[in-house]
Amino acid sequence: MTAVRIAMVAGEASGDLLASHLIAALRARLPDAVFYGIGGPKMEAQGFDAWYPLEKLAVLGYVDALRHYPEIAGIRSELRRRLLADDGHRPDVFIGVDAPDFNLGLEQALKERGITTVHYVSPSIWAWRGERIRKIAAAVNRVLALFPFEPALYEARQIPVSYVGHPLADVLPVEDGRVGARELLEIPAMQPVFALLPGSRQSELQYMADIFIRTARRIAEKLPDALFLVPLATRETRLMFEQAIYRCEAHDLPLRLLFGHAHDAMAAADVVLVASGTATLEAALLKRPMAIAYRMSPLSYRLMKGRGYLPYVGLPNVLAGRFVVPEFIQDDATPENLAQALLNLFADRETAARIGEVFRGIHLQLRQNTAEKAAQAIIDCLPATHG
Repeated sequence: MTAVRIAMVAGEASGDLLASHLIAALRARLPDAVFYGIGGPKMEAQGFDAWYPLEKLAVLGYVDALRHYPEIAGIRSELRRRLLADDGHRPDVFIGVDAPDFNLGLEQALKERGITTVHYVSPSIWAWRGERIRKIAAAVNRVLALFPFEPALYEARQIPVSYVGHPLADVLPVEDGRVGARELLEIPAMQPVFALLPGSRQSELQYMADIFIRTARRIAEKLPDALFLVPLATRETRLMFEQAIYRCEAHDLPLRLLFGHAHDAMAAADVVLVASGTATLEAALLKRPMAIAYRMSPLSYRLMKGRGYLPYVGLPNVLAGRFVVPEFIQDDATPENLAQALLNLFADRETAARIGEVFRGIHLQLRQNTAEKAAQAIIDCLPATHG
């Protein structure tokens, strides 16, 4: 029996994490399987052969996507050619990990040539661009959904779907880890601590870094003994944040920059300020009160603003079905608004405790042994000679 060939594409840090857990679970069942495509360092640590780094795909909004379109289109064309060539790289299954704007077109081309395609992470058709469900139907053999309300949307269109939960809910502890995180980071138990997560992509730092630093400035004026933890995902984003500190003349602020350690920073914090995205879910699973902020280019925002279906964008609020934590989007994401929201959450411990209970319920609902369920769903999709 030949080794199973599994091609994958992840487009940003959150996809790299999801895919790394999935590779580990698949390798336990299929020890001779080979994995290749586009991925990041966590995937590579699991033996993934990255033909291109995922940073090539990590763009933010329509404007950035248009600016990088020629390069991204070239990568997709070359990847499609390599995956369809008869040189040993034609996969038994292709797994697109999130990144729907890149993956769905590629998946459709592969599916039309007889390659089984799985999309891991349902695109947010429940939030905006619901018309994409027709493209999904044409592109994939199965969708792996992370959230419990998603399967019904696909079943109504007769698209094969499996609810697998979210792997972060398996990885992160249900119980509060504040004491241990503060000991690890050598932070006094009673010191006010705010975690600032301005994004994992360089395009996010471009819009968020200065605002987050100026927010910290305002908080420090009210709480002089406050400490600000800033976990950054890459050397490039750390350099961008350091440049923002210089621009904002903020060398006197107690900003502690961390390389990685995002979960430790959030667990140690009293309150978190986070750019919208997967990090909001991580903060919720760590049971932390938070304010969600997001900015993008004005043109991208105008193009996207009218296409949303829900009154909220942050995953904690989406999963709760109501506003549990405040959101500040685009022009509302000002240092004044953000600082006031964070100070209110810091001062109101009763509200923080209620938020923590809501997040605990979400955590238990999402804890599904995700990697194992996803691996089994993919193995069930393999041709009979491999399944």
